Amino acid sequence: MFKAINAVQIHVSLDEIEPGVWRRLILPSHWNLEQLHLAIQAAFNWWNYHLHEFLIGGLRYGDVELLTEDAFDDDPRVFDFREVRLRDFEYGAVFSYVYDFGDSWRHSVVIEEFKALDITPKHGTCIDGGRARPPEDVGGVLGYERFLEIMSDNEDPEYAETKRWCGGHFDPEWFDLAIVDKDVRNALRPNVKRRLYQPKPKPSEPKTA
Repeated sequence: MFKAINAVQIHVSLDEIEPGVWRRLILPSHWNLEQLHLAIQAAFNWWNYHLHEFLIGGLRYGDVELLTEDAFDDDPRVFDFREVRLRDFEYGAVFSYVYDFGDSWRHSVVIEEFKALDITPKHGTCIDGGRARPPEDVGGVLGYERFLEIMSDNEDPEYAETKRWCGGHFDPEWFDLAIVDKDVRNALRPNVKRRLYQPKPKPSEPKTA
């Protein structure tokens, strides 16, 4: 018996960061780009307080009111991201998601697979991923590179202040699937709170003889 497509698997990665920072998500296929925006925010634990947009086929999609509030007359038109659904894309489609026009975090979004699940999903899930996203407001790719330099050298004159700024701990290799999946499952909850800082590692238990 034919089962209708009801989910889409996507791969989202941060551009210009090596080694890669990425997440693989399964989302309801009826979700629109606004909901995809919230899922990406949750998957990377971005704080969702900067402007954002999708760039698809040379066109801009986003919150029309927010993106046109201070726009110039010759700025490209913004299309409503609520009017485009994930099921509208073709298999293999690639487009960009930009968060924070100051730091300019550009993400590559790939439509990897359409799925016909036995039960239509009500929320998104994260099934895989790698590495931690840069701290909010770190200053873009170049600022992040400098941040990592400072954090790797406790003799750097900016080390103490930078460590306090990022919450006292930052591991660029951090990724916890259980935590990220929980975040993505709650992506559409109203007033959802983001972690201000990366979770600190738990103290290792003493070994017993």
